[in-house]
Amino acid sequence: MAKSQQTFSKSEKEKKRLKKREDKRKKMEARKLEREENGSEGIPLAYVDHNGNLTDTPPDPSMKIKVKAKNIVIGIPTKEESDEVFDPVRNGKVSFYDSSKGFGFIIDMDTNEKHFTHVSGIIDDIAENDKVTFELEKGQRGMNAVKVKQA
Repeated sequence: MAKSQQTFSKSEKEKKRLKKREDKRKKMEARKLEREENGSEGIPLAYVDHNGNLTDTPPDPSMKIKVKAKNIVIGIPTKEESDEVFDPVRNGKVSFYDSSKGFGFIIDMDTNEKHFTHVSGIIDDIAENDKVTFELEKGQRGMNAVKVKQA
């Protein structure tokens, strides 16, 4: 004779599934009765006032602002030419440098960001706490300091 394939855990899962289905049916019936008793109002409307806040009252038509479709800019605005000349040379301080391994980190004085530097991008000999000037270049893991000179 074959052994029953219905295990304890399978029967427990089936009981939970049936209980969940029954609870869902009861909730649906309760909502249906409540709707019949209170009357169906449907979804309440929400309006946006002239400040952009949600309200339950319609906005005042006198506060309406007319906007022409051609004045709406879709996308990123074009960058305007500026008279400022960007100086790629930055000032910083060497926070860590290991000459035996050939790398270190420089902290930018303006932004306080830490940038990696490699011996291949160093012009003068540097040591920790030296004030340096450098330029930034895109590296594999972010911006790297190159053309590093003592200030």
